[in-house]
Order: sequence, then C-alpha cells, then structure tokens
Amino acid sequence: MPRFGADIAAMTYTCFITRFTAHFAGILTVALGLSTAPATAQQQLEEIARIEVLDGGLTARGTHRAALKVTLAKGWKTYWRSPGDAGTPPRFDWSDSRNVQSVSLNWPTPKVFVLFGMRSIGYKKELVLPIEITLKNPGKPVLLAGAIEFGVCQDVCIPARMTFSQPLDAGAGRNAAIDAALAHQPVTATKAGVRSATCRLSPAGDGVLQIKAEITMPSAGGDEVTVIEPGNPKLWASETTTSRRGNVLTTTGEVAHVSGSSFALDRSQVRITVLGKNRAVDIQGCTPG
Repeated sequence: MPRFGADIAAMTYTCFITRFTAHFAGILTVALGLSTAPATAQQQLEEIARIEVLDGGLTARGTHRAALKVTLAKGWKTYWRSPGDAGTPPRFDWSDSRNVQSVSLNWPTPKVFVLFGMRSIGYKKELVLPIEITLKNPGKPVLLAGAIEFGVCQDVCIPARMTFSQPLDAGAGRNAAIDAALAHQPVTATKAGVRSATCRLSPAGDGVLQIKAEITMPSAGGDEVTVIEPGNPKLWASETTTSRRGNVLTTTGEVAHVSGSSFALDRSQVRITVLGKNRAVDIQGCTPG
C-alpha cells in the first residue's frame, strides 16, 4: 500500500487513468493507503496543508454556519467535489461531532487545471468550504469534529487525511471568510439566463452511456468547461468535451456504474456546472433531448 516514505513519487495516484473501473480502483487504493502511513507522514503533511474550523454562528433559519479552511503550501492544489479524471473527490467523516443532525456543503467556484496532460478541477492556496449544520437539539452545545480525506498535488499527488475538532459558539456572529466563499459560489441557472437544458442518452458499449447535453444560455466567458454529475454516488461521469454555437452550449461525456453493470440515469438528478472566465453556473436537472 502507498506510504509517505522516501520515494514520494510512488504515491502518485493510481486514479490518473480514464477507464471507469480503473478510476474507482485507484480511489480505493488511495483510501486504503491513508490508514497505513507512518508517524512521519503527518509531519510531512503539515508542511503541505493545514486545516481549521471557522465558526459563523447561528443563521436566521436556526442552523449553524461553519466552514472547513484548508491552507496549502505554495504551489500545491486540492480538489473540488467532482475533480475530473486526474483526481479524487474529498470524503468527509462527521461521526465524532456532537449535536449535529446533518450537514450540507456549499462549494465555492473551483479552477480548472491541467495536470500530467489531464484536466483536474480544484483550488490553489486555500479552500474555504462553508458548511450549514442542522442541529439535533437547538440551544445545546455543538461540536464539529471528524476527518477529511483528500488529495493534494504539486509535481506529484499524495493522499491526505486530516482531523478537526472545534466547539461552535451560537453567538459567534458572521465570519468574513465564510461570507466570501458563499459569495463565490456558482450562480443559479435562473440568474445565469439559462433557457433550457436537455440531455440525450445513447449506449456507448460495455455498459456505458453517452450523455449529450445542450444548454441554451449566454456565454459564461472565455473557454467554457462543463462538468456533469450523475446525481447517484454509484455512477461516475467522464471528463466532457464542450463547444458553443451562438447561445447553445453543447457538452458530451460518458457515464458508467461503478460495478460495470447496466443502470438507469435519472435526468432530474443530473447536475451540470459550467465554468467560464466570468462566472460559473449551476444547472440542476435536464429534460429529454
């Protein structure tokens, strides 16, 4: 299993491949490797990344606002929730928390990178990830505690696991860093002027479906990149190819089941993110094309 030993290059992700089954095998290899790293691994990791919990106090809805802030060493990057073929998505464990019923994540707009000739999507320097917490017992003390498993990349990529534990203060008040991250989220389809989003599905062989989405919307600026998320954790979508003709943006990718078996794709659960120079757009669901 991968270790944080002398040969750091040996930890380059096995997920840097495009075939679906190999991609998931790579994620599993990374996840297993997290539990085997020696004590020096944590020391090396702390030179690359630091994590802290930001407290944003209670919201008007009675939920608690917080954020995980990951600060990266110069030149290092980490990944978005849908990182592309050249990455692994962050995984969260909230099980050590107290008085936490559920959490929802509000991802700020990521950047697009090319790594080892492959496209990845994530963040440089730092990630402030806002969290909205629904409490089990409002008015009682809250502890946000757990772990995040994620990848960090520079010339090589390594798996990381970091823990956090922070009591939250109902009277903490708003936090400027959290507010800035929330303001930097992709805009809604309505705000972006999306008139329609259709998805056409066709067999691509070996249990794979091709998905072709046509989105009628103004340009998001520059060379637009689209990300398709199937909405089912057992499905994986490939990197897309994207083109624009007038007000119609066309994006094509492939979707497969982690087991390689056949599946049905619910278009209403499909999430399409358009990343442009001027803004990012979050499109929830598409209709038959």
